[in-house]
Amino acid sequence: MNQQLETQVLIIGGGVTGTGLARDLALRGVGCLLVEKQDINAGASGGNHGLLHSGARYILSDPASARECRDEGSIIKRLAPQCVEETGGLFVAVEGDDQGYIADFADRCAQCGITTVAVDPKEALEMEPCVSPDTIAAFAVEDGSIDPFKLSLDNLAQAGTLGTAQLLHHKVVGFVKRAGHIETVLLTDLRNGSEVCVHADQIVNASGAWAGEVAAMAGALINMVYSQGSLIISQMRLGERVINRLRKAADADILVPAGTVSIFGTTSRRIDSPDQCRPTTAEIDAMLDDGMAMVPKLAETRFIRAYAGVRPLVRFGNGSDDRAVSRGFSLLDHELDGLDNFITITGGKLTTYRLMAEKTANLVCRRLGNSTACRTAEEPLPASSEARYTEPGFTPKMWFKKKDPSDLLLCECEMVPTSVFNEIAASLSTNGHRPGLREMGQRSRVGKGPCQGSFCSLRMAAHMYNEDLLQKGEGIDELKDFLNERWRGMQPLLWGPAVSQAELQEALHCGLLGLDVSETT
Repeated sequence: MNQQLETQVLIIGGGVTGTGLARDLALRGVGCLLVEKQDINAGASGGNHGLLHSGARYILSDPASARECRDEGSIIKRLAPQCVEETGGLFVAVEGDDQGYIADFADRCAQCGITTVAVDPKEALEMEPCVSPDTIAAFAVEDGSIDPFKLSLDNLAQAGTLGTAQLLHHKVVGFVKRAGHIETVLLTDLRNGSEVCVHADQIVNASGAWAGEVAAMAGALINMVYSQGSLIISQMRLGERVINRLRKAADADILVPAGTVSIFGTTSRRIDSPDQCRPTTAEIDAMLDDGMAMVPKLAETRFIRAYAGVRPLVRFGNGSDDRAVSRGFSLLDHELDGLDNFITITGGKLTTYRLMAEKTANLVCRRLGNSTACRTAEEPLPASSEARYTEPGFTPKMWFKKKDPSDLLLCECEMVPTSVFNEIAASLSTNGHRPGLREMGQRSRVGKGPCQGSFCSLRMAAHMYNEDLLQKGEGIDELKDFLNERWRGMQPLLWGPAVSQAELQEALHCGLLGLDVSETT
């Protein structure tokens, strides 16, 4: 018999918008169930720069979005400081960049209320030695770096304390409608194939790049544009600030510090489906060739991983340039499609997630007759224990401070011990989820160091057997799933030291353990 669940609001999508919406509604006393077909931040919320925008990047292409970023970035810094590193940022121009854009930059920022300070090129080079000595202009802005995983987990954790439930690895497969009203949402548990039926007063489609597919199942049409953005992660941190190319938004023009590493990108490449999102070697090569004009050190940097996310853009009208499509968000009331309890929120940026959640919650609450005001613009986001291990450098400090020789390290690159693994596994189990290797990677730093899981994957699997979290041949499936995801990010970077690392991983996992051999062979 199918499992039957009831809730006031069903939120489809476990990215930063969905989790932010869950918190907003929970603070207003609304009961919610959040469902996600994979894990938290599996889509664009986990495939971005981690850039907390000042708004300066959008002053020409989308001034409205620039102002939203300015305001929302300030709110996040004030209310969720545990998720933010206030690095500051530099916009730098090099020989050959558009002189007109450079000359107008400060005035355009001022028109959007964005603070800039002109910096002498020589001083910019002293501030950030990695920038090009050919820098001809520079401006300081209020950019920052944000941890999207900590942000989503903290939002979901507070929502959970207020009664929000969650179902991970559950995919929406259909809707049952009657007279313009969705009576039942059909879910499938992707881990065991069981079916779940959810009855909700209101349904919010916050599935990001998959919003069009979910809406189509309900009989609503959204004209989605899928723009892939690819990024690469350096082994070491290259700069202290966010470094932007001082030109109209293009590929290969942002370097963001992220704890002990840096993230460089991005690109804008049209794809036909969000499921096709994957970085390519040609894309990475072109990005590095262009980026070295701004940061020459990219030429000699070791990169440990490439990844990509899909910008969930909604097109209104015609046009072919994806960068010309607004980076603002789209809140779609599907009453126009004959559905009185279905809403879609998509588009936007990580920096504006809170505003997106607020506007969506306002619409939901009007339909529910709930007049409680939004509190997320004033009330701090509590730091949760579930999210603390996503912070680079936190686990090593904790481990050395404990000085417990029995607390063995599972991941040497990121210094993640068994105690951290056990704590995360217990938290997942408490929320009704079975711990897995990829789930551990999302909530800690395991597998994210230079070896990309070559050694820690085996130690984690062995530890899971010791803790009765795996039975019989389940560990082989877990290892394959975890390592295949790591391989997706290594494959586009196979040159220099990365080739040696890949050869070692192949020898260990294929040559020694035979993970590349199918069970039927």
